[in-house]
Amino acid sequence: MNIAVLLRVVPDPVEELELSSGGTDLDRDFLGFVVNEFDEHALEEALLLKEEAGGSVTAFALGTADEVTQMLHTALAKGAASAIKLGDGLDPLDAHAQAELFAEAVKGGSFDAVLCGVQASDELDGQVAMLLAARLGLPHVSVVVGVRPADGGLRVTKEYWAGITAEFRVDLPVVLGVQAARQPPRYVAVAKIREAQQSGALQEIDVTAPMSASGLRVTAMRIPETAEGAEMITGDEIAAADRIAELIREAR
Repeated sequence: MNIAVLLRVVPDPVEELELSSGGTDLDRDFLGFVVNEFDEHALEEALLLKEEAGGSVTAFALGTADEVTQMLHTALAKGAASAIKLGDGLDPLDAHAQAELFAEAVKGGSFDAVLCGVQASDELDGQVAMLLAARLGLPHVSVVVGVRPADGGLRVTKEYWAGITAEFRVDLPVVLGVQAARQPPRYVAVAKIREAQQSGALQEIDVTAPMSASGLRVTAMRIPETAEGAEMITGDEIAAADRIAELIREAR
């Protein structure tokens, strides 16, 4: 089974986030990036499928930061057969543009399955997987929490609200939006990553940012305002009820 995995980097949430001068995006000049958590689970699920059904895994990523190269080398160290970096220095792209670039990258690869994270932390709509499926003309399942080989296809577990799950039998090829792998993403030693860096398995393909767009535009972003601390209401039930009523009247 030949599997493509789409990987993205997102702003590191542990860093101090600042807004750009225009107030419509993060200031990305000195921002650190990390692999998108859901994409990391998609890679793990792809590696598990490869181990169960044979075949190979190819990792793709959009080249928007130096961390992309590190992410792809890590994918190679974990077990991907090849890794392809699409472009370099691209501005942040919306879901429609990402889907267009990924579709062009994978459509000639004869892949049985294309996996990506169900969403990314810096997306407005989390639609990359389904937009990609539409462009490729393939079936699609998202919010996937488990995938196993089954009778020449795949048996896919999808999660709904309140912990409800459903199981689907899907034919190949298929696009899957992964929410969680069957096991936590595997750890890989730094030595293996260094071996991957020296292997020459990472390819780079020049791409041009597409003109497609979602039609959604961020007009303003704001840093959350710091509010006062909570008031702890003391006293008996009558005193507490009186204080709550007073607060409600003040808030009107």
